[in-house]
Amino acid sequence: MIFPRHCKEVGMAESAPYGEDQIYFLSRYVIRKFPDGTFETGTVEVDEKGGLLRSVREYKKISGPDETWLYPEKVILHDRADLIRKAAGSGRKCTIFEGFDGHMTFVADPDLSVLLKVHIYDSKPPFPVLSETVRNLEKTGIFGGLEIEFVHHIIDIEDIKADVYPCRAAGFDKTLDNDRLKGGERIAGCLTARQMVAEWYGDEKEFEFINICPLDLADEEPFVARCCRSERSGLYVGERTGVAVHWGVSPKEISDAVYEAVSAWRKI
Repeated sequence: MIFPRHCKEVGMAESAPYGEDQIYFLSRYVIRKFPDGTFETGTVEVDEKGGLLRSVREYKKISGPDETWLYPEKVILHDRADLIRKAAGSGRKCTIFEGFDGHMTFVADPDLSVLLKVHIYDSKPPFPVLSETVRNLEKTGIFGGLEIEFVHHIIDIEDIKADVYPCRAAGFDKTLDNDRLKGGERIAGCLTARQMVAEWYGDEKEFEFINICPLDLADEEPFVARCCRSERSGLYVGERTGVAVHWGVSPKEISDAVYEAVSAWRKI
């Protein structure tokens, strides 16, 4: 796959007012537009010496007009994962993209296998805040340079057959924080639920627990998982690699967690 690291490396050639062999000194790739509206892409080597415009020492074609397609909509150029997916779906050897600011880049011979899968573990109800925040952040292109794709694992607590559920905020009829237990109930809960039962009823062995903690259930890596215990937040490396975030975490902290998880995984 050929995908320039930055649009500043890509020159757009429609005309040659200063000569056919002159090109902007930062250019390493060229998109050539022909009078009939078709395109060609290639790599260039420029002279090491010179000013803003320098002589082209060598040009190698990457894709010709019959292999090259201009994506019809403007895109976020920094969202590399999104552009790779779009290029892979085009059916062409090379897809050219234009950004909202007018800059251009391209993807040739797209390879989806380069995208690292990052696993997001969350639960509902009441609302999978981590998962939804990641989806919203992804739309901004903030993770674009990581070349990743997200796999969302949402634990639906409503699907669990239990007598008692974690808290009334989720809308359940019988909850640990609102109802007195008699003993022997089947409880959908986590470490916090076990601690509550031990403190209030003295012996948690009288109850059956179904673990619903996203962090405990995170078995794919790298991961970012939500947990209600702040002391469990942070980076995990060893048996599994990922980052745990607290339920009240901010979008900025979620973004940082994704970067931290990916960095740790790639170091391994």
